[in-house]
Amino acid sequence: MRDRRRDGGDRVFFRGIVLFARHGVKAEEERLGQRFEIDLDCHLDLAPAGSTDDVTLTIDYGEVYTLVRDIVEGERFYLIEALAERIAGGLLARFARIDDVRVEIRKPAAPVAGVFDTVGVEIIRRRQ
Repeated sequence: MRDRRRDGGDRVFFRGIVLFARHGVKAEEERLGQRFEIDLDCHLDLAPAGSTDDVTLTIDYGEVYTLVRDIVEGERFYLIEALAERIAGGLLARFARIDDVRVEIRKPAAPVAGVFDTVGVEIIRRRQ
């Protein structure tokens, strides 16, 4: 198996998942809720699927989306850091083909006194 981290790598990615949820430390965040924007990079070897056109040799995009949506909308977190960890752990647990995952969560309406486009976190977790 080649080292995808060195050569740029194969990945299945999502850009701009937008979900509404009630995560945050402040009471108004739980009461009112807000938008969360999520990007994912799931690194895995896509050569077998690409060379055979066999859908079982990759990951199901719909299942990835559903897992992320169910976590974001169905669980409650104070910190987006914890939400990102839960998403990364869930993806690695559910999809054995994923070697590592990058999760970026943006919180454009974070209750911060200041002007900004967005605030967020990015984590990368590798299969142990």
